[in-house]
Amino acid sequence: MTNAATGPVATQIAVRLARALEPSLLEIINDSASHAGHMGDDGSGESHFTVVIESAAFVGQSRVARQRLVNQALGDLMDGTVHALVIKAKAPEEA
Repeated sequence: MTNAATGPVATQIAVRLARALEPSLLEIINDSASHAGHMGDDGSGESHFTVVIESAAFVGQSRVARQRLVNQALGDLMDGTVHALVIKAKAPEEA
């Protein structure tokens, strides 16, 4: 993936995930341009994201449990700042 997001929301996503999950791989991709004019597009250009993350915190966790860990780490960003989030979470041995 080549579209690394760098705006203020993407930066907050990266900081929060790094602190909470200590990932060995973390990519934040801003998908907002693909959703311009759709529901949830707030005009900021930072409302839809894909997160690719690899962390030891995911070892032995189900896909749903991994998504919950990511959502918990993002906290209030998921209460409206981020409208849509695709999560691709793997444990290190799955990479």
